[in-house]
Amino acid sequence: MGYSLAYWPILSLSLLTMVLTAATETGFAALMRPLMDGSFVARDPDLIRWIPLAILGLFIVRGVAEFVSNYTMKYVGRQVVKTLRERLFWHLLHMPVGAYDNTPSGLLVARLTYHVEQVAGAATDSLTILVRDTLTVLGLLGWMLYLNWRLTLAVLIIAPLVAIVVSRVTRRFRRLSRRIQSSMGDVTQVANEVIDGQREVKIFNGQAYEQARFDQINERNRRLHMKLVAAQSGHMPLVQFIVALALALIVWLATLQPTLESLSVGTFVSFITAMLLLLTPVRRLTNVNVLLQKGIAAGQNIFALLASPTETDLGKQSVKRARGHIEFRQVEFAYTPAQGAVLHDITLTLQPGETVALVGRSGSGKTTLASLLPRFYRPQHGSITLDGIPIEQYRLYDLRAQIAYVGQHVTLFDDTLAHNIAYGQRGPEREARIQAAAEAAYAMEFINALPHGLQTRVGENGILLSGGQRQRIALARAFCKDAPILILDEATSALDTESERYIQAAMENLRRNRTTLVIAHRLSTIESADRIAVMQQGRIVELGTHQQLLDQEGIYARLYRLQFNTEAPASGLGL
Repeated sequence: MGYSLAYWPILSLSLLTMVLTAATETGFAALMRPLMDGSFVARDPDLIRWIPLAILGLFIVRGVAEFVSNYTMKYVGRQVVKTLRERLFWHLLHMPVGAYDNTPSGLLVARLTYHVEQVAGAATDSLTILVRDTLTVLGLLGWMLYLNWRLTLAVLIIAPLVAIVVSRVTRRFRRLSRRIQSSMGDVTQVANEVIDGQREVKIFNGQAYEQARFDQINERNRRLHMKLVAAQSGHMPLVQFIVALALALIVWLATLQPTLESLSVGTFVSFITAMLLLLTPVRRLTNVNVLLQKGIAAGQNIFALLASPTETDLGKQSVKRARGHIEFRQVEFAYTPAQGAVLHDITLTLQPGETVALVGRSGSGKTTLASLLPRFYRPQHGSITLDGIPIEQYRLYDLRAQIAYVGQHVTLFDDTLAHNIAYGQRGPEREARIQAAAEAAYAMEFINALPHGLQTRVGENGILLSGGQRQRIALARAFCKDAPILILDEATSALDTESERYIQAAMENLRRNRTTLVIAHRLSTIESADRIAVMQQGRIVELGTHQQLLDQEGIYARLYRLQFNTEAPASGLGL
């Protein structure tokens, strides 16, 4: 409702036209009295002339009022959807990396799409029904009280019964709605996984398994919806039967001799018309409970996400361009307390312009250590400084502006090559920097062969490019950013031998005058590093130059000889 009230002028117009719509219902019932008494009983010629015109006028007013109220309320509803999605998307952009680790992407997408629609429906459609139909019911009951208060009191006997039925059904509606929201997240999650992994599904012949998994979830979703429909369909006839009992009671009371003598034909018909007109708004008011409970259940999911913490940024320190002096001091880190620490007492210093390589088995903590530098995660113990200042004291935007990243798994956006290379970059000479970056990454060789050159769209996650081409675009992105700190996470893994020679030369230029942290599996690619840190089970167990580590005859020397002599088996060790 808070989001809807932001558009109070339009909402006020909508409410005003709802009042007119509700008034026409009572007006129609009121017209029945002079229509019967004046036209059919008294045969009043004046009444016979103006009653048809009054009916036409009444329905013209009703039609205009209904159009305006529906249009304005839908306008507010779509504005609520737009605002909620904008807030949710902003929140997704600023959520900590750890939150994505613990939440399936399908649930997040479902909240952004399906759940928002449910909340908007509760905030606007249900408001329309509550206001318009409540006013209609009150107007009709007021007219019925005016006609005969004794008969009206008999109608009101049904109110407690209706309230009991609605109360009982409400709890079931909300419970089912929550389960449906969760089920929709499961549907989205499985669909996303199959779409993202469609190559693996096909090559491993997983279609039957995925179809069975989706069918099971889809069937669960169908059953939950049908339970909701059954609850909704079952309680409506019950409410209508209670109303029918009241109607039968009214007809019986109206035909008793004392009541019959005090009622004219027009009064009785008008009373019964009002009674019948009550059925539709009462039905909608009882049905609105379903819409409200869906919205409430969806709202709990949405607002729980909006209330979740975003990335903490208490830093005040700004920096134009860092020197690149990085120091890890006795750093310890655990993703969760139950999982235990994955980094233990890490102490490592990177001098400005120095290249330090991290090597070790998969799971030894290399990528985790690199992820602490841009504050994707925060260590539980120890500190990390940049140019002598703890990284927590830097503004997050300024800190990350100092870092360029090229990973093994390249992420490209469904946009042009130019926009992917200059992603997040602004300022003058942008086109020249894009061209220079693409040339430095040896990407212009294949870009010039494309129909639209740098303006060629790459498809979702660069699907229209080869693996090596995608990686060269990622390197070009790092060139274009021109950050003083560089993180390379196995950045040449997807390149063929010839391309790798060019890229290694390009990376030498990229690393020059930049502090570089290299995560390497293939030890041959980091022999020229200034220092190499060997990690094992979250600890740095060896540190030195390539030659120093070979001379130590330790872990690095053993792994290097294995990889140098038998490249294929060594890769199987997860190096």
